[in-house]
Amino acid sequence: MNESYDVIIVGAGTAGLAALNEVKKQTSNFILINDGPWGTVCARVGCMPSKALIEAANTFHSRSTFEEFGIREASSLTLDIPAALWRVRRLRDDFVAGTLKISEALGEHAISGRARLLGPGRLEVNGRELRARSIIIASGSRPVVPEPWRVFGKQLLTTDTLFEQQTLPSRMAVIGLGPVGVEMAQALSRLGVDVVAFGEQISIAGLKDPSVNAAAIELLKQEFPIHLGQKAELRATNGGMQVHAGSKEAMVDSVLVSLGRRPNIDSLGLETLGVELNEQGLPSVDPHTMQIADLPVFMAGDINDHTPLLHEAADEGYIAGVNATQRDPLYFKRRVPLAIVFTDPGIAMTGTRFDSLDVDTILTGEARFEHQGRARVAQRNKGILRLYAEPESGRLLGAEMCSPAGEHMAHLVALAIERSLTVHDMLRLPFYHPTLEEGLRSALRQLSAQVPACGKSDLAGCDAFDCEALN
Repeated sequence: MNESYDVIIVGAGTAGLAALNEVKKQTSNFILINDGPWGTVCARVGCMPSKALIEAANTFHSRSTFEEFGIREASSLTLDIPAALWRVRRLRDDFVAGTLKISEALGEHAISGRARLLGPGRLEVNGRELRARSIIIASGSRPVVPEPWRVFGKQLLTTDTLFEQQTLPSRMAVIGLGPVGVEMAQALSRLGVDVVAFGEQISIAGLKDPSVNAAAIELLKQEFPIHLGQKAELRATNGGMQVHAGSKEAMVDSVLVSLGRRPNIDSLGLETLGVELNEQGLPSVDPHTMQIADLPVFMAGDINDHTPLLHEAADEGYIAGVNATQRDPLYFKRRVPLAIVFTDPGIAMTGTRFDSLDVDTILTGEARFEHQGRARVAQRNKGILRLYAEPESGRLLGAEMCSPAGEHMAHLVALAIERSLTVHDMLRLPFYHPTLEEGLRSALRQLSAQVPACGKSDLAGCDAFDCEALN
């Protein structure tokens, strides 16, 4: 039996639900298809449970500062790991329940099953052939696990399984030091697990600026061993696992694999669209329309391998949802790039990435927090922030940081970049004392010294005091 719809959405993750929200405004003749668990990756196994685990870890770790504050007996504090993990799952289930309300309210407009494309306007699910004027593909991604490693069974964890654990092993390796791997390595270490981390690249957490990368590695190495630049391999031992990368080895009870995510395109039928596919089997997607070629097919979220972040997936779902109901697709300007890694200090990147800039011509301003007043008071005085600006104009281009309050300062810089603000524009804004944001002002002042001076009556030219207590 053939069934026709205005729009079919494949995937009920963040991108799919964002698309659904727009499609419903224009038509009631739609279907949402989802394969596997309902509830977004962010709510089930990503952003939210990971942050719940990180908060527990950081709260317990804060006991290391108690003595300096005059708070005694910190060494007597203990952590009930099963209770901490139970809280993670309880919060996770609550977040998932919120997303499930959306799909549960759809009734016959929602189908559980694996969709397979039959062509630009046709697909099959559960033996039914469906047709649509437009199709939105938002089937998401899954963790990458090398096939030979699957023999280790439950000793091998990913973020899909980590938060289901009732307790934690005493020794763990984290393989892969992208944003998620770095977050989880630090959190597990702070929860009392003996962690050793391995990364094939010499950079971590997605950082591109060598100075920020070096600072981040140095700070994290104070908490757990990090081995970079060699591919890690696994071997079975009596009751455990051996990880080796070059000359480095570690005996562990379990391994968290954090090697990125793979688009869910198995048996999806992308080859039936009649467009060229890349080495991953993916078509080219216009990031401003989310359209594949000139077809009435749109691709949004993690599956298209653009930027696997929730706010980007939500934007892409929105764009796809709007354009799937338009005669002619609209062109959307994308937001300023912003990525945050929830370590301590926080790692963040915004604007044009360092490796895309001409290092011979750009201006760089830097702030370090070892002696910054507010950071010292809070015992958070570590890390670095670097800003990049155009010569002559002083227009801000980007930033990378591993710094206290990094997630907040990155938002400020992203706002400045979106508004095309210059160094002097930023220095005209008030910076309250004492705040961590004064560290951002220190980097701006370094940049200000490299661009044409502002006028005498311009407060952007206000110099720093040569005094830690006042800067």
